[in-house]
Amino acid sequence: MLSLNNISMRYGARILFEDVTTTFQTGRRYAVTGPNGAGKSTLMKIITGEIEPSKGSVTRPKKMGVLSQDQFAFDAFRVIDTVIMGNAPLWAALQEREVLYEKDSDTLTDADGMRLGELEGIVGDEGGYTAETDAAVLLDGLDIPEALHERKMSELQGGQKVRVLLAQALYGTPSVLLLDEPTNNLDLDSVHWLQDYLIRYPGCLIVISHDRHFLNEVCTHIADIDYETIIMYPGGYDDMVLQKTQIRTRIESQNAQREKKIEQLNEFIQRFSAGTRSSQVTSRKKEVERLQTSDLARSNIARPFIRFEMKRPSGRHPLEIKALSKAYGDTKVVSNFTASISRGEKIALMGRNGAGKTTMLRSIVEPGFADAGLADWGHEVSVGYFAQDHRESIPKGFTLLEFLHSFDPQAAQEELRGLLGQMLFSGDDALKKTDALSGGEAARIIFCKLMLEKPNFLVLDEPTNHLDLESINALNIALQKYDGTVLLVTHDHDVIDEVATRIWHFDHGRIEDFKGPYEEYMSQAKQTVG
Repeated sequence: MLSLNNISMRYGARILFEDVTTTFQTGRRYAVTGPNGAGKSTLMKIITGEIEPSKGSVTRPKKMGVLSQDQFAFDAFRVIDTVIMGNAPLWAALQEREVLYEKDSDTLTDADGMRLGELEGIVGDEGGYTAETDAAVLLDGLDIPEALHERKMSELQGGQKVRVLLAQALYGTPSVLLLDEPTNNLDLDSVHWLQDYLIRYPGCLIVISHDRHFLNEVCTHIADIDYETIIMYPGGYDDMVLQKTQIRTRIESQNAQREKKIEQLNEFIQRFSAGTRSSQVTSRKKEVERLQTSDLARSNIARPFIRFEMKRPSGRHPLEIKALSKAYGDTKVVSNFTASISRGEKIALMGRNGAGKTTMLRSIVEPGFADAGLADWGHEVSVGYFAQDHRESIPKGFTLLEFLHSFDPQAAQEELRGLLGQMLFSGDDALKKTDALSGGEAARIIFCKLMLEKPNFLVLDEPTNHLDLESINALNIALQKYDGTVLLVTHDHDVIDEVATRIWHFDHGRIEDFKGPYEEYMSQAKQTVG
């Protein structure tokens, strides 16, 4: 059983949540939701004991699995051992047993013999005799091939490390599983495997994710951080949104009524404070104090508004790809690929991480990047590019206003501030330095740039990374309404399903060009497997 008892968390005058008492029950799968900065990761750290709340206590079970956020903490260990470390009692027993077994028979005491018996009992109870096999199953499911299992963690790439740490959290079937952004750096196949695994997980799951489809598939309950508290909703993410809309309407209506009442009372006090109605004025002052001491909790939801427009349309065939090839050493990533793209098509590039999706986009948009072949842009094409490493395209030392102004020197300050406001940079945020941008803020300023430039061909490489659910939903809607052409890499199921009109699927050096939406592509794939 995991429970929060009168938990409060404040940072100075800022309240994340206050006097929260709730229980996370075995057999249920909870998503913690709320916009970036609402306190989701803070709540996770309170649950694990990494940080202490401002007030209150946490009742924890003995065995919890936690997704480690430090990718370098296990660099000295084998991949398979890193996974087994997810069961701390088993790992400690295995290590101690190994030390005792290394002793010479002459130095092995009776106490050592007794201790070895105890350790064998722990190893047996914790599933130690099948530990490496069980760990290997998890690693295989998360696309970590057997050839890497004996390698050191330091030899793995960043995305591979994340998957190993995910396997570590899942290992040993903990009674409570805490996953903070487990789908980051996972391709769709790995996300689907994780969904299936978690749906079968018998314990209590608490997860933070910005993948709406993942939350709808996996979660039975939503713990939403808003109005300075945590509100529990039954069902998946979409179920929560419907319920929350009704609750938010009621709460905001109550808040508006209280504010109106305070305003009326203050008007009375100002009018009659110097007159003969002193007793009534005193009564009104007490009423104002009573209403104001109960602070008006406000929603922390902030929705960006994304709208991609075109200065002018492109020709009918904005891009012709002819025999495009790119290799790294002896590894061919894109090989002799040819395709014709029509105006208005929205193509999703899918496949495992490392399959070549980003390489394809760079081969198309960066002159000289491809080894051979041609990306032939058509008549009147203007390209807007959102690179996977888009942070590097934002120069340091500029304010956000200065950064945007550099792309359109004729744009008025009001227009630029309007764009920034649409992407939640309000007031003095426009003067924020580019050096200080968070991951989500950097993505949003690139969207401001694209909205300012109004290209007719968008090339977007992982644009949903670092975005919260509200921003991802806004991007999804904007891409659906966009009249231009799109090349898109994303692992967000709903964005692919609702935006794409064509699929390029990368698989072991081969690219399948399917001219139809994602649902039809998946239906055909199932029939082929069947």
